[in-house]
Amino acid sequence: MSAAPVIVIGSGLAGLMTALTLAPMPVVLVTAGRLGQAGSSPLAQGGVAAAIGVDDDTSLHLADTLAAGDGLCDAASAREIVGRGRDAIMALESHGVRFDRKPDGSYALGLEAAHSRHRIVHVDGDATGAGIVKALVAKVRETASITILEDCRALRLIKRDDRVVGVCLEGKGPVAARAVVLATGGAGGLYEATTTPLGNLGQGAALAGRVGARLADMEFVQFHPTALAVSAPRLPLISEAVRGEGAILINDRGERFMADQPGQELAPRDVVARAIAAEIDAGRKVYLDARAALGEGFVRRFPGIFALCQEHGIDPARMPIPVRPATHYHMGGIAADCDGRTNVPGLWAVGEAACTGLHGANRLASNSLLEAAVMGLNAGRAIASEMTAATVRLEPVSLPQMSDPAPVRAIVSRGLGILRHETGLRAAICALLPKAGHDDAAAVALAMAVAAFARCESRGSHARTDYPHKNASGTRKLFTMDEAFAFARELAASQPLSRTA
Repeated sequence: MSAAPVIVIGSGLAGLMTALTLAPMPVVLVTAGRLGQAGSSPLAQGGVAAAIGVDDDTSLHLADTLAAGDGLCDAASAREIVGRGRDAIMALESHGVRFDRKPDGSYALGLEAAHSRHRIVHVDGDATGAGIVKALVAKVRETASITILEDCRALRLIKRDDRVVGVCLEGKGPVAARAVVLATGGAGGLYEATTTPLGNLGQGAALAGRVGARLADMEFVQFHPTALAVSAPRLPLISEAVRGEGAILINDRGERFMADQPGQELAPRDVVARAIAAEIDAGRKVYLDARAALGEGFVRRFPGIFALCQEHGIDPARMPIPVRPATHYHMGGIAADCDGRTNVPGLWAVGEAACTGLHGANRLASNSLLEAAVMGLNAGRAIASEMTAATVRLEPVSLPQMSDPAPVRAIVSRGLGILRHETGLRAAICALLPKAGHDDAAAVALAMAVAAFARCESRGSHARTDYPHKNASGTRKLFTMDEAFAFARELAASQPLSRTA
């Protein structure tokens, strides 16, 4: 009996890199939309963080990563991933990616928040994700060992003898797999104001959690400080690299309210996001002002962002850009090592769907594309080195109901925002619990709320108004979905929600 293929679910940078690294092993690449057009990777503006500059090294990059992670990074994972920066860039270039270079042939390196060096490698100025995905998609399409299933969703993983052996695919039923790789992206679509695709509902965490995979750091959600403040289902992003080029934040009084903060506009994202949110909560509007720093040069350095602004009637060369915080990245996810290996045999996770501990409590800018590329390389090599599993006969599985995510978005946005409090978290848990058994989005949101409730401190992106200080010895939280459900049921039963909560 021939071996089953590896099934890779998701076609962002991590999924594409995994599939290419596995060649010539048979791979089925499953994507919910059209190949190269779904997920967050094509939207990434800034670039790939890699210590390749003449004044840089991996120890500096590691130090910046650990500092941004606010004491909760897994140092070994962080060291492994940032240490592979040059390898990742070379691998991407071997697949046809063309990074921006200076006239002398060296890389044009950008600067972003909380980085001590210019180390952001980019494509076409501010179109890095689109450029990378375009090149990798072309390579995937010409790779004979990769079968592409577009407009197809994974509904449930299938376990036998404690091992994942297949996937139930929409419209196709159970499909056997030698291994399953979850590259499904994050959970930003669980919020009403987000820079991510609305369909990013934490599908990877739901699929993995339902079969007993451990989840980690689920409470840590990064809010990007500078989404374009317009009326749109998904808010366009104004890259941090604009602030790296000298743009400043002002309110509608013309005050530079970040001027007294360490690092000012290039402080860690959680610091900047909370400062902007405070201005907005006080009734003021916030703008990113690039007129002095870039002026007429804005369109040359950031052509994509310039076009985005113009679509909304804003000329960033002559006008300040209205901005607001919005959900951008989930540091939590499926607990995995740097090869993408989970605690469930046969199940792997890469990219934003995974949680290696690289990001800790707050992701360092542009480490996400780095992690996706490195994990794709690592996972592909690790899976290829394992023994081949025989094809097994699969039985039908119970499928989830497809529910409208709008009610879950409202609950999450209200209780799990930039500032959190026990009352709001308790309300979110009690509201999500009745939905979580049959609704995957609600199940992921419940796991996030439980983790946030249990973290009685403020650290990184997780800010509790009732626990404003950081604990002396904070630790990472890993748990199964069953454990999150049990916690929620006990909380709801022992301390019922009051009428005024």
